[in-house]
Amino acid sequence: MAEGIRYYATGHRKNATAKVWLTPGSGNVTVNGRSLESFVGRRALEMIVRQPFEVTGSTERFDVIAKTLGGGISGQAGAIRHGIAKALVIADENLKPTLRRLGFLTRDPRVKERKKYGRKRARRGFQFSKR
Repeated sequence: MAEGIRYYATGHRKNATAKVWLTPGSGNVTVNGRSLESFVGRRALEMIVRQPFEVTGSTERFDVIAKTLGGGISGQAGAIRHGIAKALVIADENLKPTLRRLGFLTRDPRVKERKKYGRKRARRGFQFSKR
């Protein structure tokens, strides 16, 4: 790979958005100027972020620089994973079937349901008192 090449993609999950840049490197992940470990703070979320690399066998090929906005830590980790998968496809079109089959290229449509009037939350009604 030539020097100076960067692959960009945007990932989304819940209310979180991640701008992701892949550069040829040794596998370092930087999120909002911090290392991945200090940013997410949980092993499970670290694994979620690294999944596209492990599946495609490109763990040590790219460095990741990500900027995240909105949502919480879990949503941001999912958005980074989505962005990494999309950027990997831009870098190498042959990875698309693998990532598509495992669902990494599909934006997860599940978002918080809005609160309805006459209810306590989205679906929970108020407690009924007979007397």
